[in-house]
Amino acid sequence: MKKIKSKNHLRDSIVIGFALFSMFFGAGNVVFPPYLGLQSGSQWLLGFAAYYISDVGLAMLTIFVLLRTDGPDGITGHLGTVPAALLMSVVVLCIGPLVAIPRTAATTFEMSVLPLLPSASSLVVSVIFFALILLLCVKESAVVDIVGKVLTPLLLLGLLVLIIKGIVSPLGTASDMTWVNSVVSTGLKAGYQTMDVLAAMVFGIIILKSASDKGYNDTSDRNSVVQGAAVLSGVLLLIVYLGLAYLGASVSRIYTDPLTRAELIINIVTLLLGKVGVVVFGIVVALACITTAVALVSSAASFFCNLSGRKIKYSLLVTIICVFSAAAANLGLDRIVAFASPILNVLYPPMLVVILLSIAGDRLPDWLYRVCVAAALVFSAVCTFTRSKFIVSLPLYGMDLAWLLPTLAVLLLCLILNVFLKRRSASEKA
Repeated sequence: MKKIKSKNHLRDSIVIGFALFSMFFGAGNVVFPPYLGLQSGSQWLLGFAAYYISDVGLAMLTIFVLLRTDGPDGITGHLGTVPAALLMSVVVLCIGPLVAIPRTAATTFEMSVLPLLPSASSLVVSVIFFALILLLCVKESAVVDIVGKVLTPLLLLGLLVLIIKGIVSPLGTASDMTWVNSVVSTGLKAGYQTMDVLAAMVFGIIILKSASDKGYNDTSDRNSVVQGAAVLSGVLLLIVYLGLAYLGASVSRIYTDPLTRAELIINIVTLLLGKVGVVVFGIVVALACITTAVALVSSAASFFCNLSGRKIKYSLLVTIICVFSAAAANLGLDRIVAFASPILNVLYPPMLVVILLSIAGDRLPDWLYRVCVAAALVFSAVCTFTRSKFIVSLPLYGMDLAWLLPTLAVLLLCLILNVFLKRRSASEKA
């Protein structure tokens, strides 16, 4: 086998890393760090740390586990065919038509259209937006590839200009007051809202295929390239998210009344770069939303097409997803975020548990995976939808992590039982 030159290895890691950054960042995620900074005031670094861990940290961990298990099936396969299909279906629905896809259109409307055309109709914009997405998804087009290649450096450059301007000429100082009871809990919730951990399950497939298409068919070479790409994207996301959170904190003395996430970032851009900056920023955000929506619609349609054994046509699924998403987008960005919150609070724990357990691979029996994931699902659902005195008194409830200790207790019991069963089996064989 011909050895791959290091310069090609580095180049491909950079190319894939930029692509991964673009996938994870999207455009909807631009609204979360500034708002977190605004809410956290002088404690914005603590809130950001919680946000980064629950968002980028867990997403990168998922990518590395995907490499270790050679794809999503290696993670969810321990649950059994039907439970794995159900779990992945819910994940795809969340990063698809229920939340993430409508959010791209809502973000485009509130951040790209509304600042320039205040009387514009969200319904009209969402119809036009998804008509374009439908056209790009149903028919293969080089336009998406061209926009994707140009978009990432353009988006990154625009954000860096905004952040550097905000650092050099700060808009203010962080307020000593906070809008929230716990900046850590708020940061964790904001990290959940990006849905990057769930998206990593789908994006990981795309990244692995991209590395293979570039000729990295050897597992170690492919994993090395993707690991380098993951580190690069994690660093880029750290720089951008940290800068955006700082910008939000810097105006925490200016904006003392509640405002939407989109209004905040538009106001910051206006103060730093003026009206011209708002126009340019709006164009970049719109392009980012389009490419993100295309990737999500295509991925969701492909998943359900394959799940049905290709009995349901890909083009029909694309049409259904676009029509549904166009209607859902009219709820508005903040309502979509509010709608997603309880769903993600229930879905994230079992997904995190199966990802973390997958590090152990086949060293743990499948029944242990199923019991622990079921426990995480039940505990997260009870803690999300129940407000009894007992639930509220659980450790880490204020951080939305009340499910963690009960799930760990179940895991410990399962591990003890597994050791007992192994010893019993060994003694019977002897």
